[in-house]
Amino acid sequence: MTWHLLKTTVTVKDGERALLTRNGQLERVLAPGRHRLFDLRNELTATVYDVVGTEFPADRYAVLKAARPDLAAELFEAVETGADEIAIVSLDGRPVHLMTPWQVRVYWKVATRIDVERIDVSADPKVGARHLAMIERNRSAVTSETVVENHEAGLLYVEGRLVERLAPGRHAFWTVGRKIEVKRLDLRPQAVEITAQEMLTRDRIALRVTLTAFRKVVDPERTVATVPDVDAWLYRLVQFAIREAVAGRTLDEVLSAKAALDAELRDYVRARVAESGVEVTELGVKDVILPGEIRELVNKVVEAERVAKANLIRRQEETAATRSLLNTARLMEESPLLLRLKELESLERLVEKVGRIDLHASNGEGLDALLTRLVRLKAPESA
Repeated sequence: MTWHLLKTTVTVKDGERALLTRNGQLERVLAPGRHRLFDLRNELTATVYDVVGTEFPADRYAVLKAARPDLAAELFEAVETGADEIAIVSLDGRPVHLMTPWQVRVYWKVATRIDVERIDVSADPKVGARHLAMIERNRSAVTSETVVENHEAGLLYVEGRLVERLAPGRHAFWTVGRKIEVKRLDLRPQAVEITAQEMLTRDRIALRVTLTAFRKVVDPERTVATVPDVDAWLYRLVQFAIREAVAGRTLDEVLSAKAALDAELRDYVRARVAESGVEVTELGVKDVILPGEIRELVNKVVEAERVAKANLIRRQEETAATRSLLNTARLMEESPLLLRLKELESLERLVEKVGRIDLHASNGEGLDALLTRLVRLKAPESA
């Protein structure tokens, strides 16, 4: 813009507009080109604006609209949102601005197509997939987003009230004027390790018991309504159950009847979690930790039991071997042929260990007499 004496030259480029004011009042709008204006009293002011995809100050628009409503309607698109309204503003088909309630934005429309999509968020808090894609860049200001996995249950709460159970997938919600909360619960079986505090048995022996419980949520709505923290609640419940069970048993009963103890604990815990939407699939004692001196005594008892059992097995084997020999002797006594076979078997074992054997047959008795007299298990009968 060039100023000379008595006249003014204003150059407006493509994509621009100039608002020409005289003494602060809008006189006209200058289109692209070179404009020569006479300004005898230096009263003209030309303000040049970029009009391609740009905004115009809302306060200046209000003044212009009041003075020249015809020009305001011709040049600008004003977008206003209500109390429960969200507006998505697209410039030339491209979503650019996300407007929250009670906002005003003014856009030049002489060189840009303005599209406005208004959304009433009071009816449905969910953000549709199409809208979510449109507000990708600036959705965090007015939306809450969560992803529900395949193994999870998602519970939607609006202002503290349960609205629905969400299917697996990505979900987004308008947070304008309301409190949105999504509680996600894992539906897979979960292991809970329980470490009991030091406790006394009925015979006044101190010990510690660690347990493992497997639980899963079967009714998410009921679980959220009745239990604030599933694992912490189950942990305390099992601790109380094992303390009661150990207090009513001696140390020997705790160590020897583990299956009965596990069954008692399962029944106790399952009866108390039945109304909470949680199922305890397994519960059992993992370790019993004894004090050092008690552990040494138990080890000695176990060692003594093993030695006694080994001695018993050895005596049983010796008895069986003796009984077998007795049966063999009775058979040989009843059968001379069997006795003779046993003699020859013994002779064979002896011969295996001898390198050389010299046989001398005397008195004409021959080899048969020699073999008969070589091994004899009983004395010959007297004539």
